Amino acid sequence: MAARQATRPNPAGGSGAGKVFIHFTMSLDGFIADAAGRLDWAFGFAGPSPAAVRKITDSIGAVLAGRHGYDLGMMRGDMKVYGGEWSGPQFVLTHQPGDTPADPSITFLSCGIAEAVSTARAAAGGKDVVVMGASIAQQCLAEGLADEILLHLAPVVLGDGIRLFTGPLQQPITLRTVSLGQSGDLIDIRLSVVK
Repeated sequence: MAARQATRPNPAGGSGAGKVFIHFTMSLDGFIADAAGRLDWAFGFAGPSPAAVRKITDSIGAVLAGRHGYDLGMMRGDMKVYGGEWSGPQFVLTHQPGDTPADPSITFLSCGIAEAVSTARAAAGGKDVVVMGASIAQQCLAEGLADEILLHLAPVVLGDGIRLFTGPLQQPITLRTVSLGQSGDLIDIRLSVVK
């Protein structure tokens, strides 16, 4: 059940035609955060151009993230989603919702991953839902809820930290390469999930 759930109309009707995609900058050894849970290491590299970032942000209708990233300051202040280049409904999936966020665009959800994705898709109004947070991404993949993965592979080896992909799977997840390119220092890999 949602701790606070905003209901927004979906002009596209139904659950929307947008994709659910996982989006991260990742180290060469598979980490999305360092051993202290920080993400600042990822901002030290030349990345996608403003036009490329705008193309991504223009497609997004909602964000679904985890509580750990929220507690670290993501979605607030200088760490706003896409550096403040995007705004819209943001959902934080948590087992401990706590106080109501000060930002009215942020909603804490306390439910299962399928309901959280459905809530975010409804709020996205037919646009894409971007998934941020390792645990949330892993749950989406395991439950067949993710459509695509967009990774920016950074030329750094962290050695320890929070891995994007961990733990055993009930069955392998097959991916298909959509695009492969380079943005500044980063290798861009976009994959679709074969369902």
